[in-house]
Amino acid sequence: MALTDTLTRWRYRLVPDHLVGEVLSKRWIDNAIPLLILLAVVCAFSFAMPDFFGPSSISDLTRQWGEFSLLVLALMIVMVAGGIDLSIGSTFALGNIVALALIAVAGWPMWAVVLGTLACGAAVGLVNGLLVGYLRLRAFLTTLVTLIIVRAVVDMLLLNYSVAIASTFIDSDSWYYPGEGSVFGVPFSVVLTIILAIIIHLVFSRSRIGWQVLATGGSRRSAHNVGIPVRRVVCATYVVSGVLAALSGLLFASRLGGAGADTGVGLEIMALTAAVLGGNSLGGGRGSAAKAIIGSITAMIMVNGLIRMGVPAGANSLMLGLVLFTAVAIDVRWIKNLHKVVSKVYVSPAYASLPKPPGTDSYSPYAVNDKLAPVTLIGLGEIDGPEDIILDDDDNIYTGNRTGDVIRFFAPDYKQHEVYAHVGGRPLGLAFDKNGDLLVCIGGMGLYRVTKDREIEKLTDETNRSWLSVIDDSRLRLADDLDVALDGRVFFSEATVRYEMHEWPVDGLESRGNGRIICYDPSSKSTHTVLRNLKFPNGICMAHDGQSFFFAETWACTVSRYWFDGPKKGTVETVIPDLPGYPDNINRASDGTFWLALVGIRTPSLDLALKMPGFRRRMARRIAPDEWLYPNINTGCIVRFDATGTILDVMWDRGGENHPMITSMREHKGYLYIGGILNNRIGKLKLKSADKSWTGLASYWGQS
Repeated sequence: MALTDTLTRWRYRLVPDHLVGEVLSKRWIDNAIPLLILLAVVCAFSFAMPDFFGPSSISDLTRQWGEFSLLVLALMIVMVAGGIDLSIGSTFALGNIVALALIAVAGWPMWAVVLGTLACGAAVGLVNGLLVGYLRLRAFLTTLVTLIIVRAVVDMLLLNYSVAIASTFIDSDSWYYPGEGSVFGVPFSVVLTIILAIIIHLVFSRSRIGWQVLATGGSRRSAHNVGIPVRRVVCATYVVSGVLAALSGLLFASRLGGAGADTGVGLEIMALTAAVLGGNSLGGGRGSAAKAIIGSITAMIMVNGLIRMGVPAGANSLMLGLVLFTAVAIDVRWIKNLHKVVSKVYVSPAYASLPKPPGTDSYSPYAVNDKLAPVTLIGLGEIDGPEDIILDDDDNIYTGNRTGDVIRFFAPDYKQHEVYAHVGGRPLGLAFDKNGDLLVCIGGMGLYRVTKDREIEKLTDETNRSWLSVIDDSRLRLADDLDVALDGRVFFSEATVRYEMHEWPVDGLESRGNGRIICYDPSSKSTHTVLRNLKFPNGICMAHDGQSFFFAETWACTVSRYWFDGPKKGTVETVIPDLPGYPDNINRASDGTFWLALVGIRTPSLDLALKMPGFRRRMARRIAPDEWLYPNINTGCIVRFDATGTILDVMWDRGGENHPMITSMREHKGYLYIGGILNNRIGKLKLKSADKSWTGLASYWGQS
């Protein structure tokens, strides 16, 4: 190897360029700017006032933060759904005066005071929700009007009850506890806020209603088109906002025990500033409880710091306005430029050097021929993308199609077919287990089982996460082929952990080694990763020793053998190191050898480009994807090899008329059945010297 090639190899091995794209593509990267702003604010006020974060100051500040952060959470929920709520300051004041009136004047018990106060907040939110969600009035103007009306109601209540409230001593420990009590030294309001923030986080990240709110904020028209009740979702967000604002007012009343005409004035601007500072988008569809918490802490420190520094009230509001303006500008520019940066740095090619490909002339074991010319066609034009083929004991054919179905063609003439099961995703690799159930690798979904009663069961859609991996590689992105060991364990390949199924050519452009092989154990229902850093692992086929299996690495153009049991357990041996094309599925042959599909043939241009990762990086950044160098998948062939890697037979379709590309083949009773993920037919080829009684099921499990 030349010195330049050696240096290039080590440069791309030691410098993890792809980590930049991985980090920037994380959802939590949205919190980077808010966290930096928070750190800057903390450092600035710590330097300006050394005693600002003293114990006494922190104690008072945290109680105020517990109340204020509820308002920010309330506003965040509405913003995520694409709305705005300017009435939360007035609702806060309403909750404050209602709670005081109910406890001091009406003499209600504490539990009734809480329910009554929250009901008032919910009523205000319901009015906003009906007007904005169902009548489709503009949120800004509607909530501005609500702000004025609710503020007028608060003023009237103050006129009627302020004297009675001020002259009444509230003799109730339960009343003072929310505002002044603590839980293990932590203010009750802070504990309550943290609990509610966790609940809101779980709702948005783990529940259907949370996903519906995010979808509604992202695009209301699209959300409506997919069946989401947009009006009801929008209305519900305003109701929740009103409840949280009223709860904040209740905590404020419990802590200070008084009400005034200026209570809650300007809080909506302060809460809006905090929400945007935290990274919650004014455009909707993007936000979280964590962002609201970060923003509320930042805004609370700023406001209290400016007050303690003696900044006049007018200047204080001016500062908040400037901060809000700056936050909005940063939010817009950050998101816009973040997507641009990710699109340029995420694709990160590595150095890859393939061995010299064997020739295909008459002296080569891969000599081109026309052995696939006699292939007869099954289901021509009736099937779309049969990536894998398998047959049962009754000679029926099973295969997947592009629309998410497992199709069954009925023997003996295969003229009729039916949808055997609708699995939803893209069915790829197929295998029968010992019980006769059909196991299916579904791209983007994982490993599934279709029982004899046609019930669809998920076996696994995740595996153990790598401890040092930046990317969350626990989720299965592209499970593509599988085979079953004698003890029932299922070994299946996942081609790439970085890209989705429709992006598989980009993984070929990278040739980094993003794939892995995974084992699912049905006895313990556990899943773990067996091999990592493979270059698009694809076909998997059990060897006859019951202790190992063969697997293909498509972009490495190799076939290897892995021992999962026995004295060589855990070792990998390369069986075929220099294929002339890109290997795909592997299956057993009747004479104890193995069939291998080549999905495409290598080209000198791409082989050379694999040694030039800088060239491929510039190509990915500067030109359109449809003009990139891609692996050639227009010409395929079928190879038969033995356990030592010796090539025994090769079948080509020189004219490319029957099967221009091949991803799988299955031998069954003297015939070879051929599939291709880009084909619209299944091929059937008569084998001259094959055992006419041999079936794959019998080879694995014996005669049924």
